[in-house]
Amino acid sequence: MGFEWLKPDVVLGSLVYALLGVAIFWLCFLVIDKLTPYDLWQEIVEKQNVALGLVVAAMSLGICVIVAAAIH
Repeated sequence: MGFEWLKPDVVLGSLVYALLGVAIFWLCFLVIDKLTPYDLWQEIVEKQNVALGLVVAAMSLGICVIVAAAIH
């Protein structure tokens, strides 16, 4: 078996895919934030809107699953 996962090309590929996934997630989150009629950050952090926080968390997990499936 060995340590194939420690080869530089495998580690570099994993890092590239991880950074690509984070960038795509952040871009999708910004697009959704612009599509909503209010500022998500202000509603969640300043106004302590727990319900919106749960909706954004579920949306974030959904985007992450889609990005991970697309990259994989």
